[in-house]
Amino acid sequence: MPTSPGPQGLQGHPQRWIVLGVICLAQLTVLLDNTVLNVAIPSLTRELDASTADIQWMINAYSLVQSGLLLTAGSAADRYGRKKMLIAGLALFGTGSLIAGLADSTGQLIAARAGMGVGGALLITTTLAVVMQIFTPEEQPKAIGIWAAVNALGFATGPLLGGFMLNHFWWGAIFLINIPVAALALVAAVVLVPESKNPRGDRPDLLGALLSTVGMAALVYAIISGPAHGWTSGQVLLTGAVAVLVLAAFAYWENCVPYPMLDLDFFRDRRFTGAVTGVVLITFGMAGSLFLLTQHLQFVLGYGPLEAGVRTAPLALAIVALNFSGLAAKWTARLGAPRAIGLGMVLMSAGLVSIASLATGGYAGTLVGLVLIGAGAAIANPAMAHAIMSAIPPEKAGVGAGVNGTLGEFGNGLGVAVLGAVLSSRFAAVSLPVGLAAASSAEERRRVTDSFAAGLEVSQLVGAVAVLTGGLLAAALLWRAERADSGVVVAQ
Repeated sequence: MPTSPGPQGLQGHPQRWIVLGVICLAQLTVLLDNTVLNVAIPSLTRELDASTADIQWMINAYSLVQSGLLLTAGSAADRYGRKKMLIAGLALFGTGSLIAGLADSTGQLIAARAGMGVGGALLITTTLAVVMQIFTPEEQPKAIGIWAAVNALGFATGPLLGGFMLNHFWWGAIFLINIPVAALALVAAVVLVPESKNPRGDRPDLLGALLSTVGMAALVYAIISGPAHGWTSGQVLLTGAVAVLVLAAFAYWENCVPYPMLDLDFFRDRRFTGAVTGVVLITFGMAGSLFLLTQHLQFVLGYGPLEAGVRTAPLALAIVALNFSGLAAKWTARLGAPRAIGLGMVLMSAGLVSIASLATGGYAGTLVGLVLIGAGAAIANPAMAHAIMSAIPPEKAGVGAGVNGTLGEFGNGLGVAVLGAVLSSRFAAVSLPVGLAAASSAEERRRVTDSFAAGLEVSQLVGAVAVLTGGLLAAALLWRAERADSGVVVAQ
């Protein structure tokens, strides 16, 4: 007789590891699409006659819709059923991929990417929520570690898969390849994934959903527009002001409504606050630094796009090895969440420092840094995700996953924008290719390259400080929460 899924049960779902495989397959579909598109930009520019603005919207339409809808998608999954939302997400993502692959204009492709963003938001929130429902508390760290490792696998294999597909097929194939994967995951989800939802059946918070969607989309748009339009431009300042006002209204509304989509009391829990602080700062440092690292590999060390993708793979391989083997979960259980998060982020920070200080000498320093970052991320990321999800009642698991995803998107965008701005402040030219084209001698070209490398070094160090700060803050807050909890137990 099947046992009831959920962390409160003595046993997990009888087919939980198979279900985890289905969930990871669905998650991998979304992650591959995020990275594959970057490789296809030259082909899209040539074959669709896409302008720079068109390319930006092809990328941003997906991220803006997904970022804005994560909280709403998580809330909908809790209310209407996580299995239903997982199936809906796969169907929307597969349909959007079909339209994108067959698009014959930039407008169609942008619209398809926006539709895929809706599906992506549903998938990101429901996958983590289902993991929390079907595994016991003892198994959750290992399961979340595997879920996080699939994220890293998608990051690493996306550029490689994109390069292979574009070498053999036309650009639409990078979207059409999603369809059989999404279809397989859809059938498996219907057959295997158990349904779970909030038994209370709270009334939908429609105004909260609208405010969170508009506020987060405006905030992410302001962040990603800053480097291109200037942080003091009217467009960025206006969009940022709209984001602040709408999110403030969202917080006020959530504090007043009897059935809030996001209960603000969660932020009074030190475990929750510590984990969300760590998520923002770790993604800030990681996303920005790795964005700059790809430029370093191509512009300074001279690798092509596919070669650069291969050389960033050790980071993901370290994460996959430590999480799939269960070693990261064992270390976390032995050390405890605060020490594990602190150790992981110290390792990641050391990796960024290694890249900054040794990368100018060749790939060896970069390789050491990538392995350290991967090892640190394998320990810290699952521990923080588990801390966030554990601090939220099981019936709100979808909202917890939405918070985790929203903060990750926010940190990613902010990291790329801010660390890119740090590089720009140290490197006078618009880009390295432009600077090299303007150089009139070998000596001048060497000075341009050295200036770019110096700017990258400073940016990587800023990222390292952000990651280290996030680790110390998260570890301290989680440690205080554990002491407070143990004090309550002793008092009883």
